[in-house]
Amino acid sequence: QYFLNMLLSKLVNLIVLCAFDSSWSFDATIREGATAFLLGIHIQLSAEADLLLNVNVPALFSALGDPDAYVFTCINQTAEREELEEESRRISDVRPFMGVLRLVAREGDRVEKLTNTQISLLIGKGLHEFEAQKNHEVNEFRAKMRTFCEEKAQERQMLPWQQWMEYSFPCDLEPCCSPPECGSVKSKNTKKIFINVKFEACDVSLSAVVDPQDFPVALMKSALKKKATVFRSVRQEPEDYTLQVNGRWEFIYGNHPMCQFKVSDRSRLKPVFLYDTFLYFEQGRMCSQGYKTRSLSRPPPLPLKKVRVQRQLSSFINRAAPLSLSPHHSCSSTRLRTLLVVQAGLFHGSELLCKVVTTSEVTVCSEPLWDQKLEFDINVADLPRMSRLCFALYAVIEKAKKPRGTKKKNKKAVSLSKTSADCPIAWVNTMVFDYKDQLKTGEFLLSTWPSVPDDKSDLLNPMGTVEKNPNVDSAAGLLIRFPNIRPHPLYYPPLDKVRILKRLFFMSTNLQRGKTFYISHFTSLTQLKFFEDEKDLLWKLRTEVRDHYHESLSKLLLITKWNRREDAVQMMSLLRTWRDLPAIHALELLDYSFPDPVVRSFTIRCLRKLSDDELLQYLIQLVQVLKYESYLDCDLTTFLLERALSNWRIGHFLFWHLRSEIHVASVSLRFGLILEAYCRGNIHHIKLLSKQNEALGKMKALSDFVKSGSQKMTADDLKLCIRQESYLEALSDLLSPLNPSIILTEICADKCRFMDSKMKPIWLMYNPCTQEDMVGIIFKNGDDLRQDMLTLQMIQLMENLWKKEGLDLRMIPYGCLSTGNKMGLIEVVKNSDTIANIQRNSSNSAATAAFNKDALLNWLKSKNPEDKLDRAIEEFTLSCAGYCVATYVLGIGDRHNDNIMIRETGQLFHIDFGHFLGNFKRKLGINRERVPFILTYDFVHVIQQGRTNNSEKFERFREYCERAYKILCRNGMLFVNLFAMMKAAGLPELTSFKDIQYLKDSLALGKSEEEALKNFKVKFNEALRESWKTKVNWMMHSLAKDNRP
Repeated sequence: QYFLNMLLSKLVNLIVLCAFDSSWSFDATIREGATAFLLGIHIQLSAEADLLLNVNVPALFSALGDPDAYVFTCINQTAEREELEEESRRISDVRPFMGVLRLVAREGDRVEKLTNTQISLLIGKGLHEFEAQKNHEVNEFRAKMRTFCEEKAQERQMLPWQQWMEYSFPCDLEPCCSPPECGSVKSKNTKKIFINVKFEACDVSLSAVVDPQDFPVALMKSALKKKATVFRSVRQEPEDYTLQVNGRWEFIYGNHPMCQFKVSDRSRLKPVFLYDTFLYFEQGRMCSQGYKTRSLSRPPPLPLKKVRVQRQLSSFINRAAPLSLSPHHSCSSTRLRTLLVVQAGLFHGSELLCKVVTTSEVTVCSEPLWDQKLEFDINVADLPRMSRLCFALYAVIEKAKKPRGTKKKNKKAVSLSKTSADCPIAWVNTMVFDYKDQLKTGEFLLSTWPSVPDDKSDLLNPMGTVEKNPNVDSAAGLLIRFPNIRPHPLYYPPLDKVRILKRLFFMSTNLQRGKTFYISHFTSLTQLKFFEDEKDLLWKLRTEVRDHYHESLSKLLLITKWNRREDAVQMMSLLRTWRDLPAIHALELLDYSFPDPVVRSFTIRCLRKLSDDELLQYLIQLVQVLKYESYLDCDLTTFLLERALSNWRIGHFLFWHLRSEIHVASVSLRFGLILEAYCRGNIHHIKLLSKQNEALGKMKALSDFVKSGSQKMTADDLKLCIRQESYLEALSDLLSPLNPSIILTEICADKCRFMDSKMKPIWLMYNPCTQEDMVGIIFKNGDDLRQDMLTLQMIQLMENLWKKEGLDLRMIPYGCLSTGNKMGLIEVVKNSDTIANIQRNSSNSAATAAFNKDALLNWLKSKNPEDKLDRAIEEFTLSCAGYCVATYVLGIGDRHNDNIMIRETGQLFHIDFGHFLGNFKRKLGINRERVPFILTYDFVHVIQQGRTNNSEKFERFREYCERAYKILCRNGMLFVNLFAMMKAAGLPELTSFKDIQYLKDSLALGKSEEEALKNFKVKFNEALRESWKTKVNWMMHSLAKDNRP
């Protein structure tokens, strides 16, 4: 009767009120709840049709439209009206307010609305928020990028088979096809590869033999020939087949030697060549596995509230945030007088264009008013295009205190002297020119960002974002007004219309004779600051730098006086004839110190030469430097989207690198817009990503469940939760976010567990879809994994550099991916254990376990028969050398025996990189780590095969270390540039160039190779000599922790 009355009052507005079970979904169980509640019948139709049939009132039923003409709406958890276009979602994901659903007539394009809903849920930000901005720059960027990405999608539909495979399944290749040196024995190209080939159509397996330098087509021809011979059938052509790696979305094709292809599990490979690896033949078009996809419901954040702009012609602080003083500013014992001041500066990148100006001091109140004009000592004509106006609000705290030596008893002798201290409160930046090159005029309300109270070195923050703080209710608002200089708008002129100086500066004869030597000295310097006379001289030699030292472009840009229009124009004109830079030098130009659009366009031109594998290698940094861009529409954004829409793997990782920081207010708008553009350019990828997003939501729910439980919670409770239907469905049949080539088929609840540590990471194990080993991933909730990602990226880069030099040190840069705010995934390295567990299992006492030098060698012997033991020890020797060098160069800290692991094959590897760049752990002010890197005597015992007189093996190990270190030193600037690009990430141990100084010192930049090697030898001997201190640290850790399963 309730629904009948509602129907009679308003025909198309039906309200469904019922109690929903958390496991119900719209497609089936709403019918069992709402419909059964109404009439007690169940019809296999959509929820809307089911409901409409049950209100079949003769007088009004004919007026109802088709079921597809209606849609459920609700008020979600963020108090927003939401249309539930994605009907496969569960009610537990939607979480409607008060369990109320409303059925209304559908308006607009259903397909468009459904796509918008899917994108909003996937990127974690409602698309309506972009529209609510009412920002012309946002609207124009969305329109432009949508057109661009949809055109790319149409071009992709027209690709021939080979190019389509290159997009969908890019080959996973080694950096070079020549086999690297492994140990003292070099692999030979003449060695044959034996491969088992399975024909999927007829379920037949055959073995084939190919040469390492053969292309995949040779393997197909060999297998097809053998099949025709064995079964006496007609020989088929290789063009009708595709090679697929067993159990993975990974294919082998193209004109690449077989020895260059990486294969799924390196532990099952010889150092270079493939063996014992199953390959599928799939006939005709590749048919992907059909996935059941449901979008994880994550309500978008509240839209930004409009701020009332008070009309004032002067600058003032609107609703200043409450003053928060650090402890040394406590007013409990002294008299304090607090004043507010605004400081302003004009910057071009990191360069201050003129003197900083400061307002007068005003007393603290709710709406302080300065009523003051700020004038900068620079002509408008000299303002560079990317001029940035930076503001800082700070408090001046005047404190009255007694002079020293005054006795308390003599009150007359007390004379008060004033001291003051600056306490930063907030900062904000804005561009002088808008995105259309127009000089800004009129009033602007800038919502500020909170400052770090203890950071008083620089009040202004030119490296910070130019976006306004969206949290306007808790931020101070600075209202400023740009004057109208001319009655008509002023635009920054395009380069081709600027009057170029016809003649460059002349140089004297003496200068000509000495310029080559001077420039050579200049380009070899590693510092970024120079004396004024050096800058003037080098500016005069700029054409020589272009012609003979073009890789030193960054130094020339840094000495350019951007506050002089003549110099700025000449520098931009010079770039037109500048040769392209190698990628390692071009990457440096994406730093915030080089904001000029001509420079950044030149940089992107150089980066276009990167291969897809190289781009993936640097993708983390390229995403971070997006934060330095001043406008939404920029060459870097277009470049990344273009490459992501041309390579599915790049698109996958670009999505997650952006998605993981969507909660960061300063980049939420920019990253959200890029994510939207990518999704519109790759609609088919939305379902796969949504499935991953849904699984991650369930993993977080599991983590919260484990953390909220009592100490007595056992792994059985976790397994019981995973066995629920909604969890099993969400956590199965998806592509791994860590590696989209890996299929996570069926989760094995019996093998899942959580670790007994602070964040209680969850181990999730998956049954293999073939006869391979189980696949495991670790979900971590509560730790920022971006530092681990950066460290593992550097280890992967080191491995690539070593392999290019013919040295394979058997590193294991396992997968690690940040997927959200302090949460992410880590790859489980199979058949491995920590050194701590191996030592504990071999000893009866935790206190003596760390000192058992035979434990590691005995463990390797137990895992490897005699014929394989030598190979396992060689693997240990190589990997130990690689990680000794890597951890020293990167300054990895917290190296206890639970953070170092060994595989059963002998490979040693490090995990958990929470401290780097020399930030070693301290306990009660005492440095716990006193060695440059970990090289204990039980490591040496394994390297020497258990013999004390086997110095030959140890010397070979030392040679590996020295050779690996020299290779890194030759590529030192690449590591420095990549770390410098990560300053924008906000990692606590990497915020400024000072933090990178450790890296420069460890790589001995500016020194000769002989000097660098001499310094490394000193560190090597120190690590060996002081290794007993490491053992004491390990003993203390073993007494405190026991992470054995």
